[in-house]
Amino acid sequence: MGRKGVCCCCAALRPRYKRLVDNIFPEDPKDGLVKADMEKLTFYAVSAPEKLDRIGAYLAERLSRDVVRHRYGYVLIAMEALDQLLMACHSQSIKPFVESFLHMVAKLLESGEPKLQVLGTNSFVKFANIEEDTPSYHRRYDFFVSRFSAMCHSCDHDPEIQKEIRIAGIRGIQGVVRKTVNDELRATIWEPQHMDKIVPSLLFNMQKIEDVDSRTGPPSSPTGGEKEENPALLAENCFRELLGRATYGIMNNAVRPVFAHLDHHKLWDPNEFAVSCFKIIMYSIQAQYSHHVIQEILRHLDVCKRDSPRVRAGIIQVLLEAVAIAAKGSIGPAVLEVFNTLLKHLRISVDFELGDRCSSAGSATFSTASKESDERIVQNAIIQTIGFFGSNLPDYQRSEIMMFIMGKVPVFGSTSQSLDTSHLGDLGTRRIQIMLLRSLLMVTSGYKATTITNALPAPFLDPLLSPSLMEDSELRQLVLEILHNLIDRHDNRAKLRGIRIIPDVSDLKIKRDKISRQDVSFMKKHGQQLYRHIYLGCKEEDNVQKNFELLYTSLALTTIELANEEVVIDLIRLAIALQDIAIINEDNLPMFNRCGVMALVAAYLNFLSQMIAVPAFCQHVSKVIETRSLEAPYFLPETIFKDKCNLPISLEKHEKNLFFLTNKIAESLGGSGYSVERLSVPYVPQVTDEDRLSRRKSIVDTVSIQVDILPGNNTEDKVDNTEEITFEALKKAIDNNGLEEQEKEKRRLVIEKFQKAPFEEIAAQCETKANLLHDRLAQILELTIRPPPSPSGTMTVTAGHAHYQSVPVYEMKFPDLCVY
Repeated sequence: MGRKGVCCCCAALRPRYKRLVDNIFPEDPKDGLVKADMEKLTFYAVSAPEKLDRIGAYLAERLSRDVVRHRYGYVLIAMEALDQLLMACHSQSIKPFVESFLHMVAKLLESGEPKLQVLGTNSFVKFANIEEDTPSYHRRYDFFVSRFSAMCHSCDHDPEIQKEIRIAGIRGIQGVVRKTVNDELRATIWEPQHMDKIVPSLLFNMQKIEDVDSRTGPPSSPTGGEKEENPALLAENCFRELLGRATYGIMNNAVRPVFAHLDHHKLWDPNEFAVSCFKIIMYSIQAQYSHHVIQEILRHLDVCKRDSPRVRAGIIQVLLEAVAIAAKGSIGPAVLEVFNTLLKHLRISVDFELGDRCSSAGSATFSTASKESDERIVQNAIIQTIGFFGSNLPDYQRSEIMMFIMGKVPVFGSTSQSLDTSHLGDLGTRRIQIMLLRSLLMVTSGYKATTITNALPAPFLDPLLSPSLMEDSELRQLVLEILHNLIDRHDNRAKLRGIRIIPDVSDLKIKRDKISRQDVSFMKKHGQQLYRHIYLGCKEEDNVQKNFELLYTSLALTTIELANEEVVIDLIRLAIALQDIAIINEDNLPMFNRCGVMALVAAYLNFLSQMIAVPAFCQHVSKVIETRSLEAPYFLPETIFKDKCNLPISLEKHEKNLFFLTNKIAESLGGSGYSVERLSVPYVPQVTDEDRLSRRKSIVDTVSIQVDILPGNNTEDKVDNTEEITFEALKKAIDNNGLEEQEKEKRRLVIEKFQKAPFEEIAAQCETKANLLHDRLAQILELTIRPPPSPSGTMTVTAGHAHYQSVPVYEMKFPDLCVY
């Protein structure tokens, strides 16, 4: 009896807060928290907030003891009491209590019991949702980041427990993010050592999702049940929330661990998960930070430039998806950087492909062919990315990108190109040219300029047309397609697809506007240049059906978009000149090419005659086409471009009624008010330096010069070379009526040409003659002029140093007159 009294006396001497804490624990833990005593403890804590730290410390002491003794029922009661106290008390004194609370949560997370880990996580999430009045400068969450990240990688043998722990870990990370991300005074989780744990943990759980497509779009809003039951969806939502809170200076810290995770788990090939991750990133971050992600992808592409082709292709595909989203918003300063990096990797890919081909020359192995095809995949991915990015840019930026890409296209004989292909050889240079032009084709797709001058400025037009002179049909096709994209401002190209005789052009419902002054000025400046490239393009021996179709479309689009009455006359002169190419055949073209040119002229004049709607002109063209269909069907596109077509042996025996005649056309157009004087002047193309730059065969293939030097002392030969003057010779000199008539006719033709021909054509012919004369003089001087020997020697430069080599006097050769 006395002993009991002593115990009661000792209990009465204990502090009140300990007695209140002890009273909330029942004798049997199954009964749960004693609610009445819990209300007393809560009232006491609110009334005396200075006791909160002691209450928390005592609760932590009891919880630690119960955890060690595996009395998990009392642990649950202690955590429930802590949660209620935490939610009820809002004051400055809560800071010390929070430290005790976090210590207890850490104890639970360190235990190996899954239920306690989940319990500790739930308590931490409740604490994370509480907004504190003032920041805590000394509080750190390093342990919680590490522990929650480890829980996200749980590999428990029981699938249900594994799933439960992973969900708890993800929710814990989400709680840490919400608690710390907006407070700059607290220890930040944006430091690399924290991001390297958080981001891979979330990505690890996102990989387990079954339906990849469900998370490739903008943020979704799944139901609460789905978020609790599916770790992948919960991890995705946490990842989105993390990225959405990232700011300018810390964006890279959140993105770089993604690359490390994808590299470590080899998720670039196949790259479905990588693509979906970066779609989530691009949709979650703030739009003005999109260029940071693009720069990080480009930087990683540089790091992986030596990896397998499929890995590089996977990274480029990710870049394409990121660019597709970023192009709709803010791109920032990364526009040129994207194109420059992609073009650099395009050159690297071609270098790898050609290097593998050279190293395996003579041994056709399957691995080599597979690697080449993989490099083609890389190249196609680069081209698709360049084209897609460029086509989504505003017009003012797109024109700059067009100039940028065109400046990278290597041209034979020109050293001013910034894309170095000197070590690739002719084959590699051709591959680079084709792929850059394909990229440019995609960039120009859908480009609608207000005037043709904006679409084809002179600094862009000249290098663009240069590849059209190369002896490569594929290059010429790409150039023509790019021209079509830029000239066609009313989407008429699809209606003109395929070269054919159109019965009624009005059925095509072609859209066109009145020719503007800017377009007229453009044709006056650059029309001859366009005509010249079409003319020379028809003379190539390797032309196939597609080349003729594209040339026909070029003529038709020029007629629709740029043709006034003066241009119409020039186009007719060009068509007649093309017909003369096939008839005269000075270039020894194959019979298929000659018939293809005839068919091209027929299809175009049929189109042109209906566009300008001159009845007499239409009648003449229709009559010639009808005659051809009966007597020479191989002069029509429907026949010549069939697989099996009987070609004629020669074209010399054909009647004139099969050809389009200049005088007939002049008569038909003259009655409708057209100025037809220039039709009588044959079209002659302008010759420029582009022939040399594009490695075409020169117009003057070879110039053979022979110079005979007659010795000064051989006077007999001079006498023999003089012509004997006789009566017959004088008679022939006097009787020169026939020669005078010929001279008068030539003079009349020259005067007529200078009166009727356009100034641009006269200037082109004069420039052609001047260029030819200059070239011949240069060759003559190179062959004949040699520096005279000098006793002082000749200077030679080797390794940057000048050296003089003297010539002895006795070895010098002097003219006979100087020696006595």
